[in-house]
Amino acid sequence: MSVSTFHLIYAGVIGLLVGSFLNVVILRLPPYLMWNWKRDAHQFLGSSWAFEDAQPPGIAVKRSFCPKCHHQLSWWENIPLFSFIFLKGKCRSCASQISWQYPLVEAVMGALAVLSVYHFGWNLNGLLAASLAAVLIVCAGIDFRTQLLPDIIVLPMVWIGLLVALTSHGFVSLPQSVIGAVVGYMTLWSVFWLFKIITGKEGMGYGDFKLLAMLGAFFGPLALVSILLLACVVGSVVGVALLKIKKESQPFAFGPYLALGGLVYLFAGNWMTGFIL
Repeated sequence: MSVSTFHLIYAGVIGLLVGSFLNVVILRLPPYLMWNWKRDAHQFLGSSWAFEDAQPPGIAVKRSFCPKCHHQLSWWENIPLFSFIFLKGKCRSCASQISWQYPLVEAVMGALAVLSVYHFGWNLNGLLAASLAAVLIVCAGIDFRTQLLPDIIVLPMVWIGLLVALTSHGFVSLPQSVIGAVVGYMTLWSVFWLFKIITGKEGMGYGDFKLLAMLGAFFGPLALVSILLLACVVGSVVGVALLKIKKESQPFAFGPYLALGGLVYLFAGNWMTGFIL
């Protein structure tokens, strides 16, 4: 499908702006959720809990600020990519190093927005692809930092995947979407319990089951073979490399590699399926 240069540039700019927002979600959502979980647990147990820390800011409640000195960013300090370059990667107030996560997420989302429009067109299909890419970036970022995959993000996307399959904009039919969601969840659920029965340890979190179910809802059961294989190969290579560098085993987030598999399948699904199957 032919797409104008203007539409590609426009998609890239919107993608950069969305990427800036995704950074906020990645950084603010986990502490906000964990603070609320802790509060709810104490209320349920009837214990008196002194709230030692103030409730973390919500996603869209407080303006962006430096995590070190809490300097509130002006509009020109918050321009995706360009502000990082102009400020030379340092806070204007305290000169502390700005995390590379910020420009990386912005650049990746900008590139994926362009690729979505180029691959699927300037239409609802392109918007759907870019939206799914944004969710996968958030899932990867949060899981990488905290080893959490929040239900508040993943579970609604399972239902959205099923609903999209009802329309002409779905990647697969509704039956394939339903089967994909079930197979995605049950595959990793089975691996989890088999590993736990054999070793007595938990090898992964329940969020991984739900994330694969989400991908199954969007892409169907056959896609899960390619996604899982790519995630396992890349995850194994990275895991072995980290083990050699750090000389000790550490908890390992699998969600980023599932998200990577989903992103690759989104744009190269036919090639992946043909290559593997």
